[in-house]
Parts: sequence; C-alpha cells; structure tokens
Amino acid sequence: MLEDLKPHIIELRSRLIKIVAVLLVAFFTCFAFWEPILHWILLPLNDALDNGGQVIAYKMGEQFFVAVIAAFFAALFVSLPVIFYQIWAFVAPGLYANEKRFAVPFVLATTIMFLIGAAFAYYIVFPYGFAYLVNFGASEATAMISMGEYLSFFLKLIFGFGVSFELPVFCFFLAKIGLIDDRSLISFFRYAVVLIFIFAAILTPPDVLTQFMMAVPLIVLYGLSILIVRMINPAPKESESVKETDS
Repeated sequence: MLEDLKPHIIELRSRLIKIVAVLLVAFFTCFAFWEPILHWILLPLNDALDNGGQVIAYKMGEQFFVAVIAAFFAALFVSLPVIFYQIWAFVAPGLYANEKRFAVPFVLATTIMFLIGAAFAYYIVFPYGFAYLVNFGASEATAMISMGEYLSFFLKLIFGFGVSFELPVFCFFLAKIGLIDDRSLISFFRYAVVLIFIFAAILTPPDVLTQFMMAVPLIVLYGLSILIVRMINPAPKESESVKETDS
C-alpha cells in the first residue's frame, strides 16, 4: 500500500516545492515594496478613523512583523495562478482526457473569482463594517487600533471572501465529473443557507450588517451554482428515472 502511495507523495512534494519557490521569490519582491502594500491594507481602517482615533503598534517589533505579513499576503495574491495550476496538475492524472483540457479555464476562473471575492470585501464590506465597529461608542472612547490585530482581522476576511467566491467554480468542476447535479444542490439549499450564515458569523464581526453583507452574496452564488450545474450536469427528469427503474 505504501508503495502505491509513494509516486503520489513524490508528486505532491514536487508540487509543494514549486509553490514554495514561487512564494519565496514573490515574497522578497513584495517586501521591497512593503510600505505601499501596508498603506493599501490600512486604508479602509484609516478612512474609518474619522473621530481622532489612530493606528498604533504597542508590541516590540510589531511594525516589522506586520510588514513581513503584509508582504507575504501580497506574495500569495501574486502567486495565485501558480498555486492553482499546481493544484490542478496534482489532481489531473486522475482525470479523463476530456477533463484535463480544463486546466487553463480552472486556473483563470479560480484566480478571477478569488480576486472578485477579495475586492468585494475590500471595496464593499470593509468601508461599512469598519466604520461601524470603529465609531461605535466614539462619544465614550477614542479608538486605538493595533496594527497586528487589524492585519489578522483583515486577512481573515479577505481570504474568507476569496475562498467563498470560489463556490461556482468548484460546483462547475464537480458537476463536470458527475459528482453533483442541480437536484442535489436544490435539495441541499435550506441546509446551505444555515451553513452560510454560520460561516459568515464566524468570519465577520458581531454586527448583523456585516454578516448579511457576507451571507447574501454567498446565497446568490449558491443560486448561480445551481444554474451552472443545471447546464453542465442536469438531473434526469422524473419520467426518465422511472423508466430506468422499470427497465
């Protein structure tokens, strides 16, 4: 059994080495531009601090470690096409020949949808969510936000939205290989809505507005996934399934 797994382990190691190599090159390149990258990350927070609050660093070396994390964040975004291609290349040997031709569409679609999700978080959710959180109770206290804590919160939301927006892409490929159909997605819809709101509650701040701003697009994407799967792998009609059973 271990002998059977050995080629897959070697292949996985090769793919991981390539991903790490690309990430390292991208990281050192991005670290040279850490100041504009960090400025872009902090921009939504600084825009929300309109009551005299400020961003602070209260730990020794916090600015340096924040700069390193910000550079790695940028490197990860730059490396997304390579990462998604290596994932596809690792899975591809187990696919049929007609399925392997989706390598380029898979890489493009996953990268674009991830970036759309991240952009939706940055330009739509953050301005309202941060303004609410930072300015809540402003008459009683002035907000002093730690750079490190903000960056951790920022990255969690960015990647949460990015991964969430991959739903139509993964449903497309699951339907293409016959693992799901539109009927299965429709029957799971009520449970999906509950799971989406739980997911949104975990990732977003405790205010209801931000949770809805994450949950509603995900529900819309789930509906879009149903339409995509219906075009790719529609469930057989009741009459057809009855005939197959009779035969």
